Parts: sequence; C-alpha cells; structure tokens
Amino acid sequence: MIPYFGLESQEKLLKSKVLVVGAGGLGSPVIMYLAAAGVGNLTIVDFDTVEKSNLQRQVIHSGKIGWNKAESAKDFAEKLNPDVNVEAIKDEIEPENVMKIIKGHDVVVSCPDNFRTRFILNDACRIVDIPLVHAAVFEFEGEAMTIKSTPCYRCLYPVAPPSKTPGIIGATPGVMGCIQAVEALKIITGIGETLSGLLRIDLQTMEIFNIEVRPNKECPICSGKLKKIHPENYLNLCKVVKF
Repeated sequence: MIPYFGLESQEKLLKSKVLVVGAGGLGSPVIMYLAAAGVGNLTIVDFDTVEKSNLQRQVIHSGKIGWNKAESAKDFAEKLNPDVNVEAIKDEIEPENVMKIIKGHDVVVSCPDNFRTRFILNDACRIVDIPLVHAAVFEFEGEAMTIKSTPCYRCLYPVAPPSKTPGIIGATPGVMGCIQAVEALKIITGIGETLSGLLRIDLQTMEIFNIEVRPNKECPICSGKLKKIHPENYLNLCKVVKF
C-alpha cells in the first residue's frame, strides 16, 4: 500500500541482519517493530534478567520475570513473526567480544543503559564501517543519533559524562525506540533520510530539537588513529589512551 516501498524493500528487510544491543526499555520497541516489519535476521544481546520493576517500560517481557532478557526477547519476536530468525546472546558487550558479535550485521541498534557499552559499540562500528543507531533516555527526555560516518558518538561525547541511574517515564523509551526502529528500516531499504545531527526530545513540554553535531578533528575514531578495540580505552571515563 506504500508504492515507493513495495516488494523490493520488503525483500531487503527479509535478507537483512540487524544487531540490537540491549533488550530493555529502548530495545523492546526496537525488537517489536523490526520483527513485525519483516527484518529477516535479528541478533539480540543482553546479559540481564527480567525484574518486576522493568515491566512499565520493557513491554515485551510480560510474564517472564526471571528470564534472561535476550531469551525473552527472542521468544517474543518469534511468536510475533515466525519468519524472523532470532539469535539470543546472553553476554555483556566487552572490548574482547564486540568485533565478533557485530561482524556480518547490516545495522547495529544501540540500546544499552550505560556509557561504556555505547562507546565500545561506537568505536567498533566505526572501525569496521557498520551503521550505528544510538538512543538514550532520562525521565521525560530522549536523544537519538544515527552514525554512518563522521561525526560519531565520540565527537559528541569525547569522554563519559557523570551519570547516575535515572528514573524513566515508561513511554519515553517507547518513543525513542520507535525512532531507532524507523532509522534502521531506512538504512536497510535506502528509503528516506536518516537523522542528521542529534535529535533531542522533551516529552514533558513536547519540544523537539535537531542539534548540529560537527566532526571533531581530535576525535580518535574519525581521524582514523584508533584502529583496534583496546580494553584500556573503556575504563572510568572511557577516554582513549591507547591507539
């Protein structure tokens, strides 16, 4: 019913392979809508287990308290669309395994709840040139950024800012995760334009900002200086200290 989408785009989705890191508040809508859209191959990475307090935002895990989140998400996606091939990885993303995990994927959707994993994914994806769709949330606020070249996440945040575990209105990651799903679909099909810069949304006031992010000449990733993932670069502030 969408004339410019058609069978060709649906076939691209069916042949595609998408990695979703994090099956929590952001990952739930991403996994739901990518599976429903007909993405043929989903890899879901999450080491955590489902807790009762998760359920106001991690909506795909209903009735599965105590399950591993990757396994729970796999079960949900396969029931929603039996044609999707789902792989669940019950590990945490680390410098030692990230290259093996991201290999072969067309898109990586970043849905973790910590800066360290975001930096590892950004650096690994830029080194091997895989598009990365980032989002993060806080209370009523969210941000999203699609990284296909420079500027990258390190251009925006050279080091990890101070952080604490945030309270989150459940619908906020729902909104941002849907944006991530749409960005992934656009990358796979080649339809539409992906985000330019950093999208910031305040759902309390309904203000939406598209903030220009300029390439950082000193960025170790975009400058090409960093060519490998070294564990030393993901300690404390995640500052690059080894090339």
